[in-house]
Amino acid sequence: MSEVERVRLAIVGSGPAGLTAALYAARGELQPLVITGVPAGGQLMITTDVENYPGFPKGIQGPELMALFREQAERFGARMIDENVTEVNFRHPPFVLRTGGGREIHAEAVILATGASARWLGVPGEEKLRGHGVSACATCDGFFFKGKPLVVVGGGDTAMEEALFLTNFATRVTIVHRREKLRASRVMEARVRHHPKIALRLNAVVEEVLGEGTVTGVRLKDLATGKLSELPCEGVFVAIGHTPNTEVFQGAVELTAQGYLKTHEITRTSVEGVFACGDVFDHRYRQAITAAGTGCMAAIDAERWLAERESPPPLA
Repeated sequence: MSEVERVRLAIVGSGPAGLTAALYAARGELQPLVITGVPAGGQLMITTDVENYPGFPKGIQGPELMALFREQAERFGARMIDENVTEVNFRHPPFVLRTGGGREIHAEAVILATGASARWLGVPGEEKLRGHGVSACATCDGFFFKGKPLVVVGGGDTAMEEALFLTNFATRVTIVHRREKLRASRVMEARVRHHPKIALRLNAVVEEVLGEGTVTGVRLKDLATGKLSELPCEGVFVAIGHTPNTEVFQGAVELTAQGYLKTHEITRTSVEGVFACGDVFDHRYRQAITAAGTGCMAAIDAERWLAERESPPPLA
């Protein structure tokens, strides 16, 4: 039988949201326990140059930034466990979390910050060149591609938004989509079709990302003819969606139709005392700075909820 550890606040996840929540909770003397997940650090651990996070005018490497987040939270007393949560019980406080390392944690309040994972193509060259021309975030990385031809893979509104944003930097943006028709809304489709910098390659898929060290092009397959061709480019942006990391919470807390945590009043989930922050509920912005902001909010909300719950009843 596993040993039970009791804490006031448990935080699940260690990206910008989770570690910001840990920092604020630790400074609020909640003595938070962070179950980081393995690997720890979130999406920034696979991000190279981060140039849009305030306070770093010369930029910073993603893993270095997350190490600083962690160091700062630990400085104020946040404890870290580098394990995955494998089971939860949120029926009533204290809430129960079990980990892959055999721990059983009972927490008076919980903050969920497990993020979302980008969906990738799974083709040769993609993983090797991730961070060296292959990206899943135009807002994060578009600045690095000034004056270069780019490819965006996807057919929904997100792909259209990424392509339009990238026209601020690129010489040409080619949208590659596997179907004959885009899935995007009519308004977004009209915008890309009338943009002078955007071209469409429909009914085509990326078979391989080409390049050694950096992206030099993609190998495309025409699904109507089976013909292969190469399209020169210096960056590939994959915009085929994200998968929220909520599988372990299914049945314990309400999710949206897309699988994200459903919240009200920004961070409050369907379970009183369980809060959410970062990309695990925010499917719109998906930025380190917005994740950190909601981490701050979740910690403050959890602190106030605990204070209200622990306050003595008023005198009659």
